[in-house]
Amino acid sequence: MNLKGKTALVTGAARRVGRAIAAALAERGADIAIHYNRSREEARGLAAELESSYGCRTALFRADLSDARQVLGLAKSALRRFETVDVLVNSASVYRKTPFGKIRLDDWDSHLDINLKAPFLLSQALGAAMKKAGEGAIVNIADWAAIRPYADYMPYCVSKAGLLALNKALAKALAPEVRVNAVLPGPVLMPEGASRKFWEGEVRRATVLKRLGSPEDIARAVLFLVEGARFTTGAELTVDGGRLIA
Repeated sequence: MNLKGKTALVTGAARRVGRAIAAALAERGADIAIHYNRSREEARGLAAELESSYGCRTALFRADLSDARQVLGLAKSALRRFETVDVLVNSASVYRKTPFGKIRLDDWDSHLDINLKAPFLLSQALGAAMKKAGEGAIVNIADWAAIRPYADYMPYCVSKAGLLALNKALAKALAPEVRVNAVLPGPVLMPEGASRKFWEGEVRRATVLKRLGSPEDIARAVLFLVEGARFTTGAELTVDGGRLIA
Protein backbone atom coordinates (compact mmCIF):
# COMPACT_ATOMS: atom_id res chain seq x y z
CA MET A 1 0.00 0.00 0.00
CA ASN A 2 1.25 3.44 -0.91
CA LEU A 3 0.66 5.54 2.19
CA LYS A 4 0.63 8.88 0.41
CA GLY A 5 -2.77 10.42 1.00
CA LYS A 6 -4.01 7.52 3.11
CA THR A 7 -5.34 7.77 6.66
CA ALA A 8 -4.02 5.73 9.58
CA LEU A 9 -5.57 5.38 13.02
CA VAL A 10 -3.02 4.51 15.70
CA THR A 11 -4.31 3.69 19.16
CA GLY A 12 -2.13 4.83 22.04
CA ALA A 13 -0.35 7.13 19.60
CA ALA A 14 0.59 9.85 22.06
CA ARG A 15 3.38 7.99 23.84
CA ARG A 16 6.06 5.32 23.63
CA VAL A 17 5.80 2.77 20.79
CA GLY A 18 2.53 4.18 19.46
CA ARG A 19 4.16 7.58 19.00
CA ALA A 20 7.01 6.11 16.96
CA ILE A 21 4.53 4.23 14.77
CA ALA A 22 2.45 7.34 14.14
CA ALA A 23 5.55 9.33 13.21
CA ALA A 24 6.77 6.63 10.81
CA LEU A 25 3.41 6.47 9.03
CA ALA A 26 3.24 10.27 8.79
CA GLU A 27 6.74 10.40 7.33
CA ARG A 28 5.57 8.09 4.55
CA GLY A 29 2.72 10.45 3.68
CA ALA A 30 -0.24 9.26 5.75
CA ASP A 31 -2.67 11.47 7.62
CA ILE A 32 -2.85 10.39 11.25
CA ALA A 33 -5.83 9.86 13.54
CA ILE A 34 -4.20 10.10 16.97
CA HIS A 35 -5.95 8.15 19.69
CA TYR A 36 -5.20 8.84 23.35
CA ASN A 37 -6.88 8.40 26.70
CA ARG A 38 -5.10 10.37 29.43
CA SER A 39 -2.13 11.78 27.49
CA ARG A 40 -3.83 14.81 25.96
CA GLU A 41 -0.83 17.15 26.10
CA GLU A 42 1.46 14.53 24.55
CA ALA A 43 -1.14 13.93 21.83
CA ARG A 44 -1.38 17.63 21.05
CA GLY A 45 2.39 17.87 20.92
CA LEU A 46 2.57 14.92 18.53
CA ALA A 47 -0.04 16.42 16.23
CA ALA A 48 1.86 19.69 16.03
CA GLU A 49 5.13 17.85 15.41
CA LEU A 50 3.72 15.68 12.62
CA GLU A 51 1.99 18.55 10.86
CA SER A 52 5.13 20.70 11.03
CA SER A 53 7.56 17.96 9.99
CA TYR A 54 5.56 16.11 7.34
CA GLY A 55 2.71 18.40 6.33
CA CYS A 56 0.11 15.74 7.06
CA ARG A 57 -3.36 16.18 8.48
CA THR A 58 -3.95 15.04 12.05
CA ALA A 59 -6.88 14.80 14.41
CA LEU A 60 -7.09 13.88 18.07
CA PHE A 61 -9.55 11.33 19.43
CA ARG A 62 -9.93 10.58 23.11
CA ALA A 63 -11.38 7.23 24.13
CA ASP A 64 -11.15 4.89 27.09
CA LEU A 65 -10.59 1.55 25.35
CA SER A 66 -11.99 -0.36 28.33
CA ASP A 67 -15.41 1.08 27.44
CA ALA A 68 -16.91 -0.61 24.36
CA ARG A 69 -19.16 2.35 23.62
CA GLN A 70 -16.19 4.70 23.49
CA VAL A 71 -14.29 2.27 21.26
CA LEU A 72 -17.14 2.19 18.77
CA GLY A 73 -17.41 5.97 19.05
CA LEU A 74 -13.72 6.25 18.20
CA ALA A 75 -14.21 4.28 14.98
CA LYS A 76 -17.22 6.37 13.98
CA SER A 77 -15.51 9.66 14.79
CA ALA A 78 -12.39 8.76 12.79
CA LEU A 79 -14.48 7.80 9.76
CA ARG A 80 -16.56 10.96 10.08
CA ARG A 81 -13.46 13.17 10.32
CA PHE A 82 -11.40 11.57 7.52
CA GLU A 83 -14.17 9.81 5.53
CA THR A 84 -11.95 6.74 5.29
CA VAL A 85 -9.45 4.91 7.47
CA ASP A 86 -7.05 2.85 5.36
CA VAL A 87 -4.72 1.62 8.10
CA LEU A 88 -5.47 0.61 11.68
CA VAL A 89 -2.66 -0.03 14.15
CA ASN A 90 -3.89 -1.52 17.42
CA SER A 91 -1.00 -0.36 19.60
CA ALA A 92 -2.60 0.77 22.87
CA SER A 93 -2.14 -1.72 25.68
CA VAL A 94 -2.28 -2.15 29.42
CA TYR A 95 0.67 -3.97 31.01
CA ARG A 96 0.41 -4.54 34.72
CA LYS A 97 2.13 -6.97 37.05
CA THR A 98 -0.38 -9.44 38.50
CA PRO A 99 1.32 -12.06 40.72
CA PHE A 100 -0.39 -15.44 40.67
CA GLY A 101 -2.61 -15.88 43.72
CA LYS A 102 -3.34 -12.15 43.86
CA ILE A 103 -5.03 -11.73 40.49
CA ARG A 104 -8.39 -9.95 40.76
CA LEU A 105 -11.36 -10.07 38.42
CA ASP A 106 -10.81 -6.49 37.37
CA ASP A 107 -7.23 -7.39 36.35
CA TRP A 108 -8.72 -9.82 33.84
CA ASP A 109 -11.37 -7.36 32.74
CA SER A 110 -9.02 -4.47 32.10
CA HIS A 111 -6.41 -6.52 30.20
CA LEU A 112 -8.95 -8.35 28.06
CA ASP A 113 -11.05 -5.25 27.39
CA ILE A 114 -8.16 -3.03 26.31
CA ASN A 115 -5.73 -5.54 24.78
CA LEU A 116 -8.21 -7.83 23.04
CA LYS A 117 -11.81 -6.63 22.89
CA ALA A 118 -10.96 -3.09 21.75
CA PRO A 119 -8.77 -4.29 18.83
CA PHE A 120 -11.62 -6.59 17.77
CA LEU A 121 -14.26 -3.87 17.91
CA LEU A 122 -12.10 -1.40 15.99
CA SER A 123 -11.10 -4.01 13.43
CA GLN A 124 -14.71 -5.07 12.89
CA ALA A 125 -15.95 -1.51 12.44
CA LEU A 126 -13.07 -0.16 10.39
CA GLY A 127 -12.39 -3.44 8.60
CA ALA A 128 -15.90 -3.34 7.15
CA ALA A 129 -15.22 0.16 5.79
CA MET A 130 -11.88 -1.01 4.37
CA LYS A 131 -13.51 -3.95 2.61
CA LYS A 132 -16.08 -1.62 1.09
CA ALA A 133 -13.28 0.67 -0.12
CA GLY A 134 -11.47 -2.33 -1.62
CA GLU A 135 -8.21 -2.05 0.33
CA GLY A 136 -6.90 -1.79 3.86
CA ALA A 137 -4.31 -2.96 6.38
CA ILE A 138 -4.55 -3.76 10.07
CA VAL A 139 -1.51 -4.32 12.28
CA ASN A 140 -1.91 -5.68 15.80
CA ILE A 141 0.89 -5.00 18.28
CA ALA A 142 1.15 -8.18 20.34
CA ASP A 143 4.14 -9.36 22.39
CA TRP A 144 6.69 -12.18 22.27
CA ALA A 145 5.38 -13.11 25.74
CA ALA A 146 2.15 -14.21 24.10
CA ILE A 147 4.15 -17.30 23.13
CA ARG A 148 6.42 -17.54 26.20
CA PRO A 149 4.30 -16.04 29.00
CA TYR A 150 5.51 -14.52 32.26
CA ALA A 151 4.00 -16.12 35.37
CA ASP A 152 3.50 -12.76 37.10
CA TYR A 153 1.74 -11.15 34.10
CA MET A 154 -0.85 -13.82 33.35
CA PRO A 155 -3.83 -11.65 32.28
CA TYR A 156 -1.54 -9.56 30.08
CA CYS A 157 0.06 -12.56 28.38
CA VAL A 158 -3.27 -14.30 27.87
CA SER A 159 -4.74 -11.14 26.33
CA LYS A 160 -1.84 -10.95 23.88
CA ALA A 161 -2.12 -14.65 23.05
CA GLY A 162 -5.78 -14.02 22.31
CA LEU A 163 -4.74 -11.14 20.07
CA LEU A 164 -2.66 -13.56 17.99
CA ALA A 165 -5.69 -15.81 17.51
CA LEU A 166 -7.78 -12.76 16.66
CA ASN A 167 -5.11 -11.70 14.17
CA LYS A 168 -5.51 -14.92 12.20
CA ALA A 169 -9.31 -14.92 12.43
CA LEU A 170 -9.51 -11.32 11.20
CA ALA A 171 -7.15 -12.10 8.33
CA LYS A 172 -9.62 -14.75 7.14
CA ALA A 173 -12.74 -12.69 7.78
CA LEU A 174 -11.49 -9.55 6.03
CA ALA A 175 -9.72 -11.16 3.07
CA PRO A 176 -9.06 -10.56 0.28
CA GLU A 177 -9.36 -6.78 0.49
CA VAL A 178 -7.80 -6.26 3.92
CA ARG A 179 -4.50 -7.68 5.14
CA VAL A 180 -4.17 -8.30 8.90
CA ASN A 181 -0.80 -8.97 10.53
CA ALA A 182 0.83 -8.76 13.94
CA VAL A 183 4.12 -7.49 15.33
CA LEU A 184 5.51 -9.18 18.44
CA PRO A 185 7.87 -6.74 20.19
CA GLY A 186 10.52 -7.91 22.59
CA PRO A 187 12.68 -5.66 24.79
CA VAL A 188 12.39 -2.38 22.88
CA LEU A 189 11.33 0.04 25.61
CA MET A 190 11.84 -0.20 29.36
CA PRO A 191 8.54 -0.76 31.19
CA GLU A 192 7.51 2.11 33.42
CA GLY A 193 8.82 1.54 36.93
CA ALA A 194 11.37 -1.09 35.87
CA SER A 195 14.96 -1.11 37.11
CA ARG A 196 17.33 0.38 34.53
CA LYS A 197 20.15 -1.81 35.83
CA PHE A 198 18.06 -4.95 35.30
CA TRP A 199 16.82 -3.73 31.90
CA GLU A 200 20.24 -2.86 30.51
CA GLY A 201 21.93 -5.83 32.13
CA GLU A 202 19.99 -9.06 32.44
CA VAL A 203 17.34 -8.25 29.83
CA ARG A 204 19.92 -7.21 27.22
CA ARG A 205 22.00 -10.35 27.85
CA ALA A 206 18.87 -12.52 27.44
CA THR A 207 18.58 -11.60 23.76
CA VAL A 208 20.44 -13.50 21.05
CA LEU A 209 21.70 -10.22 19.59
CA LYS A 210 22.91 -9.05 23.03
CA ARG A 211 21.33 -5.64 22.65
CA LEU A 212 18.05 -3.86 23.23
CA GLY A 213 15.72 -2.62 20.55
CA SER A 214 13.85 0.66 20.18
CA PRO A 215 10.32 1.85 19.37
CA GLU A 216 11.62 2.72 15.90
CA ASP A 217 12.34 -0.98 15.31
CA ILE A 218 8.65 -1.70 15.85
CA ALA A 219 7.65 1.23 13.63
CA ARG A 220 9.81 -0.11 10.79
CA ALA A 221 8.14 -3.52 11.15
CA VAL A 222 4.72 -1.88 10.92
CA LEU A 223 5.77 -0.02 7.78
CA PHE A 224 6.95 -3.27 6.21
CA LEU A 225 3.65 -5.00 6.92
CA VAL A 226 1.61 -2.06 5.63
CA GLU A 227 3.69 -1.04 2.61
CA GLY A 228 5.81 -3.97 1.54
CA ALA A 229 4.23 -7.24 2.61
CA ARG A 230 1.59 -7.33 -0.11
CA PHE A 231 1.36 -11.13 -0.14
CA THR A 232 1.26 -11.48 3.64
CA THR A 233 -1.75 -11.79 5.92
CA GLY A 234 -2.37 -13.53 9.23
CA ALA A 235 1.38 -13.41 9.93
CA GLU A 236 3.30 -12.75 13.14
CA LEU A 237 6.53 -10.77 12.86
CA THR A 238 8.73 -11.10 15.94
CA VAL A 239 10.94 -8.07 16.64
CA ASP A 240 12.74 -9.12 19.80
CA GLY A 241 16.47 -9.45 19.13
CA GLY A 242 16.04 -13.21 19.27
CA ARG A 243 14.61 -13.21 22.80
CA LEU A 244 11.96 -15.76 21.89
CA ILE A 245 14.50 -18.33 20.72
CA ALA A 246 17.14 -17.63 23.39
